[in-house]
Amino acid sequence: MIKGGPRDDAEALKRAEFILSLRQKGIRDRGVMRAMEMVPRSLFVQENFAGAAYADQALPIACGQTISQPFIVAYMTEQLGLNDRHKVLEVGMGSGYQTAVLACLARRVYTIDRYRTLVTEAERRLASLGITNVTSMIADGTLGWPAQAPFDRIIVTAAGPQVPPALLEQLREGGVLVAPIGPEGGPQKLVRVERTESGFTERELLAVRFLPLVPGRAASL
Repeated sequence: MIKGGPRDDAEALKRAEFILSLRQKGIRDRGVMRAMEMVPRSLFVQENFAGAAYADQALPIACGQTISQPFIVAYMTEQLGLNDRHKVLEVGMGSGYQTAVLACLARRVYTIDRYRTLVTEAERRLASLGITNVTSMIADGTLGWPAQAPFDRIIVTAAGPQVPPALLEQLREGGVLVAPIGPEGGPQKLVRVERTESGFTERELLAVRFLPLVPGRAASL
């Protein structure tokens, strides 16, 4: 259980309206809705954007990155079909907001980011919420986390021209991967990939816009 609740009545109202808006946009999974309600997005945005914490929009964070639009966080999580037995790999820890939502639903979350600054700050936020089932690493997300593979679910929060082959290899049979595919600034699509006994099946979900998935570990920051 995540520590704490809304800080005041005003935030409680904003969070209630926030959950209602997600329901109106088609999010139906009760577990996902409960996780989105439990995780205080206000903790994961920069102070100067606190007033927009519960708006359905992406917001800037450190290292030139963003915290995703809440609908996209909820939608991608819903498409994973998580339960409390699943081991999840997240590529792109960012602010830690998506990580926290995943941690409410999965048995264990392994998360990677190329920026030390982001990982350090995200770990601090997760600790303040009492979240203990997350392990993070500063590394090249396109390579996945071979030492912990295979994974039941994989989520990628940055767009590349294709799903990195290493991530497909680390997906368990019967597992699901959700990722945005496409060029920076160009048309991108969210895809859901399932690994079957005979290979991989892919289904396009919706048009999206994400920052690029950059190989390698950041030399600074």
